[in-house]
Amino acid sequence: MVRNIYTGKVVTLNVDTVQLPNGFTVDLETIRHPGAAAVVPLKDDGTVVMIRQFRHAAGGFIYEIPAGKLDRGEEPLKCAARELEEEVGYRASSFELLSSIFTAPGFADEVIHIYKAVGLTKGQQQLDRDEVLEIIEMPLSDAIKKIQDGTIRDGKTIIGLQAVYIRGTMPPR
Repeated sequence: MVRNIYTGKVVTLNVDTVQLPNGFTVDLETIRHPGAAAVVPLKDDGTVVMIRQFRHAAGGFIYEIPAGKLDRGEEPLKCAARELEEEVGYRASSFELLSSIFTAPGFADEVIHIYKAVGLTKGQQQLDRDEVLEIIEMPLSDAIKKIQDGTIRDGKTIIGLQAVYIRGTMPPR
């Protein structure tokens, strides 16, 4: 049984009555989300293009890779390309899927598809009204140091940056 508690622009909150594999029946609060795509824009010289964005829920500005919610029926790759141009004003000649991750599987079904984008060329930045951000460019190695020192704390950003770093520094098998 599903009981809807709230339906908003981004999420739906339900209370689902489910029978668990152990036989117990419980009520679980579940956030339904359409999914998202994120992108690690990597310039030819190893510079990553990130954003420092205001996030109310996080209490201020945080470092992130460009990302956004999937529109209804939208393919994740199309969303990644759209968000890359809208948020940081770049287009890419190619994308590589790095990972598709659950953001908080204990209570939400959101999956973020994380891509690496290369072959960057200038496009047109077009921010939404609720996007307050600045574009930050730095060497990938500096971004990794910001993960290590706790400056970068966003999960999708950490996963994306580390995936690009590991793939670029590890010898092929």
